[in-house]
Amino acid sequence: MPRGGSPTPMRPVAQGADGSWSSLSLGGLNGGTGWAGARALGCLRRKDRRTPPPCFRSRQLRGLQLPTRFRTRAASATVLVQPEVEELEPALSRPGQQVAEKNELGRLQYSLDYDFQSGQLLVGILQAQGLAALDLGGSSDPYVRVYLLPDKRRRHETKVHRQTLNPHFGETFAFKVPYVELGGRILVMAVYDFDRFSRNDAIGEVRVPMSSVDLGRPVLSWRELQAAPREEEKLGDICFSLRYVPTAGKLTVIILEAKNLKKMDVGGLSDPYVKVHLLQGGKKVRKKKTTIKKNTLNPYYNEAFSFEVPCDQVQKVQVELTVLDYDKLGKNEAIGRVAVGAAVGGAGLRHWADMLANPRRPIAQWHSLRPPDRMRPLPAP
Repeated sequence: MPRGGSPTPMRPVAQGADGSWSSLSLGGLNGGTGWAGARALGCLRRKDRRTPPPCFRSRQLRGLQLPTRFRTRAASATVLVQPEVEELEPALSRPGQQVAEKNELGRLQYSLDYDFQSGQLLVGILQAQGLAALDLGGSSDPYVRVYLLPDKRRRHETKVHRQTLNPHFGETFAFKVPYVELGGRILVMAVYDFDRFSRNDAIGEVRVPMSSVDLGRPVLSWRELQAAPREEEKLGDICFSLRYVPTAGKLTVIILEAKNLKKMDVGGLSDPYVKVHLLQGGKKVRKKKTTIKKNTLNPYYNEAFSFEVPCDQVQKVQVELTVLDYDKLGKNEAIGRVAVGAAVGGAGLRHWADMLANPRRPIAQWHSLRPPDRMRPLPAP
């Protein structure tokens, strides 16, 4: 409901540095500081130190090296591991060595292998060392995003490791790609610093042209992180909370505020509002929307919407939020979207998992808007 309306939205919680949970008033009919007090803090612009719960033939291209041997499963013996050129340099030959002074971002250890039986590229994200500290406390909350260019939509992410510059990931991801097509792909492993209430900052990345890799045997390598290229135009961010009450089968979404939205009007502003869709099996089954905020790129809503979702269906639904620019004379244009749910992945999965791990408590989080035409189709359960 709009600010000053009824009913009074629920109270989102946030975890303090000492591990205790506190609630934040969202305002209501009786006045008081309400959500404005939390908004003055930039919608909880600080780190949440709680670890999120676990969930979950075309012609051969020129330049692709043929494998030295074929096999059905990757050999794991150390003697079969193929070092890259970087491994032969004394400055980077031992994992325990300190990162060179010239590398201020840190370095990443990864493994590569190709399963010819299943036609999958296996990418192992093992560990990182000497990462740049992006938090005020001199640490970071790193995780790694992995994808194969030119397809940036099919990506995997590791778990977030809290308050460390030397995380051990130990996770493996599979990309189903025909071997003859690998030569035209570039593997990107980007390291980010996770922030629940602000944009996740890029620490650095490693890019590996697959045409330069001999996958006849497993590859194990350390590589220094390089500065990530400048990202595409930002669409803005949205802050909302999720609350689920299992006994009542009730899911509540509170649209709190948005910031730095893309300019859509001639005057350099927008008239934004938010559509909230509940999806099941990839189909939209419920729809609600906020009020329209005129001439602003930083709208404040504080409006709550509830959906009936039984316990046996909560892992099968997703929530999609679309920010649109209202146009009185023409078609309303979408600025960006964000989705949360068990099948979404990334920040959307983390937010959903945190909600389920804290029943009856609203969990607030900032999300970066993604282009409307790049949203991944949500799979049917």
